[in-house]
Amino acid sequence: MVGVGMGLRNVSSHCSISEMDDDDLLKLLDKPTLKIERQRSFDERSLSELSIGLSRGLDHYESAYSPGRSGFSTPASSARNSFEPHPMVAEAWESLRRSLVYFRGQPVGTLAAVDHGSEEVLNYDQVFVRDFVPSALAFLMNGEPDIVKNFLLKTLQLQGWEKRIDRFKLGEGVMPASFKVLHDPERKTDSIIADFGESAIGRVAPVDSGFWWIILLRAYTKSTGDLSLSETPECQRGMRLILSLCLSEGFDTFPTLLCADGCSMIDRRMGIYGYPIDIQALFFMALRSALAMLKPDAEGKECIERIVKRLHALSFHLRSYFWLDFQQLNDIYRYKTEEYSHTAVNKFNVIPDSISDWVFDFMPMRGGYFVGNVSPARMDFRWFALGNCIAILSSIATPDQASAIMDLFEERWEELVGEMPLKIVYPAVEGHEWRIVTGCDPKNTRWSYHNGGSWPVLLWLLTAACIKTGRPQIARKAIDLAEARLLKDGWPEYYDGTLGKLVGKQARKYQTWSIAGYLVAKMMLEDPSHLGMISLEEDKQMKPILKRSSSWTC
Repeated sequence: MVGVGMGLRNVSSHCSISEMDDDDLLKLLDKPTLKIERQRSFDERSLSELSIGLSRGLDHYESAYSPGRSGFSTPASSARNSFEPHPMVAEAWESLRRSLVYFRGQPVGTLAAVDHGSEEVLNYDQVFVRDFVPSALAFLMNGEPDIVKNFLLKTLQLQGWEKRIDRFKLGEGVMPASFKVLHDPERKTDSIIADFGESAIGRVAPVDSGFWWIILLRAYTKSTGDLSLSETPECQRGMRLILSLCLSEGFDTFPTLLCADGCSMIDRRMGIYGYPIDIQALFFMALRSALAMLKPDAEGKECIERIVKRLHALSFHLRSYFWLDFQQLNDIYRYKTEEYSHTAVNKFNVIPDSISDWVFDFMPMRGGYFVGNVSPARMDFRWFALGNCIAILSSIATPDQASAIMDLFEERWEELVGEMPLKIVYPAVEGHEWRIVTGCDPKNTRWSYHNGGSWPVLLWLLTAACIKTGRPQIARKAIDLAEARLLKDGWPEYYDGTLGKLVGKQARKYQTWSIAGYLVAKMMLEDPSHLGMISLEEDKQMKPILKRSSSWTC
């Protein structure tokens, strides 16, 4: 989260926006949810099958994972359990509902934080796209999909706004980082202001917002069985616009997405410019999610074909060049440099002397992970939580690689989890490197905030990855740690220190995604079938032939 001034554009909610104005939006909100019996999952279809049979149409989705419920009553997850729920669960739901934001009487999102003890509000009183995802999943798992549908439609409407930073116009498909609902009690009207990066620190557009929107649209569809929303012309166009920003041809020689620093959850300068794993993993998952929802009509067919080609290249690239285990580390350590030919082994000309000493100590004989960044003559060996968890959920990681990532959690529990799950990045940069990488950022000091801080929101991603890989005991251990501190500490945004013992020095209390992340983790562990809305199975057609050994065999 970043602090900004209130220099956001204020556009009345009564004006026409793009192809869909508020009247159109209300009509969509009023549409009844359709319950559809679904046959074979589109997710299970191979890419080769899609590329051959695009004209055959889409198969139906799998059966819904969560039963539909209405209203804001007792959590459905508690009612399904034969045991007494943890007392934190009721407190968490109460806090989550206090964060709800309403537009014209309809819930459209949750505030980033409801910290009444903080003097500065900054932008924590807004609805952030990335922050709302765990809240949305919690409501879906509890059988309350309406707020998620409202959020998807409202942000889709905001996508149609003209977006400018100074004299430069942003791409049409850019989704907002956040929006704020303004209530006028005298006129009895609501209006919205949105931030597309023009008010953020560094003025960076949120690359991840569009990906999260697509992923959440699929989660809504999988959970409810309501195909009518994703099949609307507005949602179909919204997906195409987002992906057109990423699939356009240019000077790229890699299938990965080139990004600026601060374009994702790590929204301050932290040396992630280039091809950060967090963005690449979300990009991959958004591509696969969109592939499951786009119609193979005149407009969608071309987009589908481009997605299929990109997915093949992207999966091979990430699995081959971003993956690191002990054997690959040893190979890089022995690399020759300045190779010039198609037969070069060191394809990115990584200098072995650039490997930091901590990597050799950190890498166990059993385990592995996707490194933070790979670009010419640069390999960022830092471990990033979101990218590796999403790699498992989206099946970028092969089953062997997914197992190795979980092995790493077990082997390096103190470093990655400590006393509060979960390190956003490991290790922290400090000293001269901190000055160069962060620009002397006073908020990202060592083992704090984005620089090695521990973020409770990541608990839901860890739990989902644990369930998918058959390691629920890891998730239970992490949840136990969170339950010992989170409520007592007031649901902080993040924790500081090498083990995550200290409440973050600038952490907001009652941070909504810390609350929602805990609820989602608990509900998934209690009912693992919820995993289906946020997980994709491996596509055998994308599996590359890896020349290096996999650490799981060690």
